[in-house]
Amino acid sequence: MNELFKTYQKEIEEISEYIFKNPELGLKETKSAKYLISILKKYGFTVEENYCGFSTGFRGEFGDDEGPKICFLPEYDALPGYGKNKDENGHACGHNWIAATTLGAAIILSKMKDKFNGKIIVIGTPAEETLGAKVDMVNQGAFNNIDIAFQMHLGAENNIGCRALAIDSLRFEFFGKAAHAAAFPEEGINALDSVTLMFAGVSALRQHVSSDVRIHGAIRSGGGATNTIHDYASCEFMIRSATREYLDKVTEKVINCAKGAALMTGCTMKLSNVDNSYDNLLNIAPLQNLLKSNLEKVGVKNILNGVKKGVGSSDIGNVSKAIPTSYCELEIETEPNCYVHDENFLKYANSSNAYKLIEQSVKATIYSSLELYNNKELLKEIKEVFQEINNKK
Repeated sequence: MNELFKTYQKEIEEISEYIFKNPELGLKETKSAKYLISILKKYGFTVEENYCGFSTGFRGEFGDDEGPKICFLPEYDALPGYGKNKDENGHACGHNWIAATTLGAAIILSKMKDKFNGKIIVIGTPAEETLGAKVDMVNQGAFNNIDIAFQMHLGAENNIGCRALAIDSLRFEFFGKAAHAAAFPEEGINALDSVTLMFAGVSALRQHVSSDVRIHGAIRSGGGATNTIHDYASCEFMIRSATREYLDKVTEKVINCAKGAALMTGCTMKLSNVDNSYDNLLNIAPLQNLLKSNLEKVGVKNILNGVKKGVGSSDIGNVSKAIPTSYCELEIETEPNCYVHDENFLKYANSSNAYKLIEQSVKATIYSSLELYNNKELLKEIKEVFQEINNKK
C-alpha cells in the first residue's frame, strides 16, 4: 500500500491544489467537474456526465458486478465572500481536500482490482453548501443497489461519531392590501405585521421544543415606503433538529405560526422551499468501528466517537438514510483550533497539514473498502444494523 500510494501521491495532492485554486460556487463548478472527470477517464473509469440532471454532476464506475458496490463522494463547490475584498470564492470548507481523498481512494483501489471482486463508484455531488444535490440524487435513485458510501471531512478533531442535523429551509410570503398609512390605514392589510407576528410566534415556540432544535430566520422583504401599509412581505426560516422525525413535528409548528400570523392580520400566506430538506446523519456502529481501526492503523490518534461542540447540517445525511454511510472528520492540527467556514481555514485546506491527512484518509478508506469487498459477513452485519435503525424510525 505504501509504495502504491507514493506512486500516485503527487497527482492526488494536485487534485486538492487544482480545486483549491479554482473555487467555484454550487452548480457552477464547471472547471472542477471537467477536471475530475478527466482524471477518472484517464484511469479507465467509465463516466456518465450531467448526472441526475446536474451539469456539474457525474458518476464514474470501475470494476465488475461480481461483488459489493462501494461509492466515494467528492464535493467541490466553494463558499462566497472570502478573499481580501470579501467578494471572492474560497474553499474554506475544504471541499478541495474531499475531492482529492475520494478520487485518490478510487484511483488506487482501481490499481488493486486483482485483490477483490466488485465495483468502485465515484459520484460527483455539486452544491453541498447550497442546494444539496445529494438529496435530488437520492430521490432519483442514484444510490439504489450501492452497498456502502465513503466520505471524510477536515475538522477540528478526529471524530468517527459526527452528527448532522436534519434541516428544513422555508420561505414564507404574506400578501395584504396597500393603503396610505396616515390617511386610510383602515383600508389596508399589513403584510409586514404578519412577518413580525410570525417571528413573535416562533420566539415563543422555542421554549417548547427539545434542546437540539435550532430555528433561525431573516426578513427578506419588509415593505416599501414607511407611510404605506405594506401589501407584501416575506421571511425565511431554517429549522433544525437531531432527527428527521422530530423535525417534521417542529416544522409543522413553525408553519402554524405563519398561518396564525396570516389569520390575525387578514393576509394570505404562501409557503415554499428555499433549498432541499436534509436528513440527519445515521452512524452505523460496525462501519464506524471498521473505519476507526483502519484510521488507527495509519497513525490517526485520539479518535472521538461523538460531538462535543456545535453541529451543522449536510446533504450527506440523506445518503446515510438511503445506504450505510461512513463519514468522519480528521483534525487539521492547528493551534488554536481552526473551524471550517472560518477565513483562517483557507490557510490550511491545501497545506502540508492537509496533505498529511490526505495520505491517512486515502489509506484508511482503502483498507476499509478492501475488508468490505472481501468480508461478506461484515457487510451483512452492517446492512442488518442499518436496516434495524431505519425500521425504528
